Amino acid sequence: MPADRSCHAEHSCCAAASAAPTADLQPHEGSMLSRIRILQMDCPTEERLLRARLERRPEVLELHFNLLQRVMTVRHSPQGLDAVLAAIDSLGFTPQLLGDEPAPAAPMRPWWPLAVAGVLALGAEVSHWLDQPGWISALLALAAIALGGLDTYRKGWVAVRQRTLNINALMSIAVTGAVLIGQWPEAAMVMVLFSLAELIEARSLARARDAIGGLLTLAPEQASVRQADGSWVLQPVGEVPLGAEVRVGPGERIALDGEVLEGRSSVDQAPITGESMPVDKQPGADLYAGTINQYGSLVYRTTALAGGTTLARIIQAVEQAQAQRAPTQRLVDRFAARYTPAVCLLALLVAVLPPLLLDGQWLDWVYRALVLLVVACPCALVISTPVTIVSALAAGARRGMLIKGGAYLELGGKLDLVALDKTGTLTEGRPQQTDFELLAGDSPEQVQQLATSLAARSDHPVSRALANACELPRQEVTDFAAQPGQGVSGMIGGQHYYLGNSRLLKQLALRDDALGWRVQLLQREGKSVVLLCTDEQVLALFAVADTLKAGSRDAVRELHALGVETLMLSGDNAPTVQAMATQVGIEQARGNLLPEDKLAAVRAERQRGRCVAMVGDGINDTPALAAADMGFAMAAAGTDTAIETADVALMDDDLRKLPAFIRLSRQTVRVLHQNIWLALGCKAVFLALTVAGTATLWMAVFADLGVSLLVVANGLRMLRTAQG
Repeated sequence: MPADRSCHAEHSCCAAASAAPTADLQPHEGSMLSRIRILQMDCPTEERLLRARLERRPEVLELHFNLLQRVMTVRHSPQGLDAVLAAIDSLGFTPQLLGDEPAPAAPMRPWWPLAVAGVLALGAEVSHWLDQPGWISALLALAAIALGGLDTYRKGWVAVRQRTLNINALMSIAVTGAVLIGQWPEAAMVMVLFSLAELIEARSLARARDAIGGLLTLAPEQASVRQADGSWVLQPVGEVPLGAEVRVGPGERIALDGEVLEGRSSVDQAPITGESMPVDKQPGADLYAGTINQYGSLVYRTTALAGGTTLARIIQAVEQAQAQRAPTQRLVDRFAARYTPAVCLLALLVAVLPPLLLDGQWLDWVYRALVLLVVACPCALVISTPVTIVSALAAGARRGMLIKGGAYLELGGKLDLVALDKTGTLTEGRPQQTDFELLAGDSPEQVQQLATSLAARSDHPVSRALANACELPRQEVTDFAAQPGQGVSGMIGGQHYYLGNSRLLKQLALRDDALGWRVQLLQREGKSVVLLCTDEQVLALFAVADTLKAGSRDAVRELHALGVETLMLSGDNAPTVQAMATQVGIEQARGNLLPEDKLAAVRAERQRGRCVAMVGDGINDTPALAAADMGFAMAAAGTDTAIETADVALMDDDLRKLPAFIRLSRQTVRVLHQNIWLALGCKAVFLALTVAGTATLWMAVFADLGVSLLVVANGLRMLRTAQG
């Protein structure tokens, strides 16, 4: 999609969201691109450390981070990879070059040291309450800090060495400061609570991370493949070649995309298309990896390798979408970069100014400053946006909506107008011939044979309807050419023939009032008229009619209920378009449009300041799809081009996913705003309490890590509640 597409100025980053995760990394002559998995990279804390360490290195050209997948993409000089890996290793991280192997689980800390540390910290608190000798409380506290906080101190020291203040550095300073001023029990309890909250947060983030990874389990690892001698042998899916014959039994998952050769059954396609009802399959029907065969045995020919199935492309597209930063996330990141230094400066002023200027107690104000340091970390604010976005992307994918980035999730709720193509979008796209009138020529059979020969060379639904209506043998067509917005032409038996709509009459100067009246009469009935012409005369008139999709009326009604206007844009004749628009409930309809006319219509609506989406097949409507703020591709299942080019691919023909997407978008934005205000509100309250002297260190830990857990849990709600 063009880089300048946006509803308004603040959405100018939207176009980037349709790109691959490495799209932001611009190519450099002679450079190399490496993707590195870093298991310890969970949140912006580690990202900032890596940026500080790597961006100064001469061999590093550009960096890109996908935190939830723990993947860093780096563009570097040809000989720079070893230096990059060494730099990552120096931070205490374990770099792993990304290959085809599945991502290993991140190493989890053993629970027992933290449990023992908790008991020791509690013992230090009890000893202090019972007014035991101070050395007992101090000893217990030091043991608790050593068991539960050495990893925090190690990470904090690495951050300080890189001149970065992250939560580990801030917590290390705060705990050390508490120890120095004699707050032993509180220092120990703060470290234990911090470590416990980090452990819980890591597990919560793992759930968001696994939301997409769970899609990988949909396809089985083995498939029953027919051998040359006719026997059936189980083979790993990755070893099954293209064109192999595979058998799938009742209740089994389909291993690879394919075309049915033998058998009849019903297949649950919900994992791919989100369809609620199983779809009947018979020879010639398409199958998708990860879907579930219901009752009959099927034999199918594979049409894609394991890495190229529709399911694999969906997983890849959603993983790429995760790497794109939504506008809200970009705003939060910019705010966080200024927030931490500002609060640290405030902590310094709180520690120094009151004792110097107001005759305050040094220990009291230093303690308040230490509390401020804990509150200074913006983790809750920063982590809330990617968790919410990824949860919503996963929810959409599970319902057959392939969303190409967080920017479109946010933008969808702001749509003012949805422009829809007619054929194949609002209608079934499989029109049938309803009328035939011979106007000239020797015989109806001869004229039908000419029209069928031309129509068979075109993929247009109307042409296919004419070709399917006649079983006469085709004649050879030479010099075949498409006439955009009009039809097709070609040479048959040395004679030039044209097959197309009524615009051909104007082009060929074959205007006829009686014929024009007949064409208009058929068009008012909602039929599309096709004419077979030579340069001198019109030989025949054909009429075809399409049927409205079952969910089109409901989709349009729901869009209107959401406050979104609809507009039909079609290359079909105006009366037919208007008749179809009346049936579906669309008030605005424009017909006789060439591709450039649709493009102009979309641009005109955007120039009026409206946020516009275009819905089409992802190929024929490419100019309008590209010009719109958002492009929706229909029937994307199995279509490489649609999945790769659309901003949102609806994985079946159900238009009702359009209003479902808008509702998902609006819910996502609500959750994002809830998380931002919850994080900022809690920070503001504790900043005030700290300056007033009523907040304690352990309360600050609850304020920081507790809010982090709340916003993560709130974001994960999208996995459950985004049900349209």
